[in-house]
Amino acid sequence: MKKTLFLCLALLLGFTGIASAQKLSPLGIWTNEEKKATFEIYQQGDKLYGKIVSLTVPNDPATGKPKLDSQNPDPKLRNRPRLGLVFMKDFKKDSENKWDDGTIYNPEDGKTYSCYMKVLNANTMEVKGYIGFSLIGKSQTWTRVK
Repeated sequence: MKKTLFLCLALLLGFTGIASAQKLSPLGIWTNEEKKATFEIYQQGDKLYGKIVSLTVPNDPATGKPKLDSQNPDPKLRNRPRLGLVFMKDFKKDSENKWDDGTIYNPEDGKTYSCYMKVLNANTMEVKGYIGFSLIGKSQTWTRVK
């Protein structure tokens, strides 16, 4: 009886540990502080990527057409739509709740920054873009979209 109880308790704790680890995953749909867009963080191979899946204002107010990546430093890419744009690339797992060594592209100014993502809890994540050292840069708290 004691062995069965111990086994059941061990299994329960094991499943709880797995569930906790899954909650710390950045995979899923998120929105930034300004709530201008939603983003999907997804895995490809052993790296994580992020793409824009919705925009609060999807069309350019001046033209009425979908917003484009018009600030891209590469003129060949300026006509691609922002919607569906992969703007976060190459994140590698650094620790239990942090993914690092990635880049984040800002389509509003056409600049790319080094970046890390750190899941704070099941529903919030710190995303920090920086140049050079991560001590200097800009952080945002993103919220998971249910």
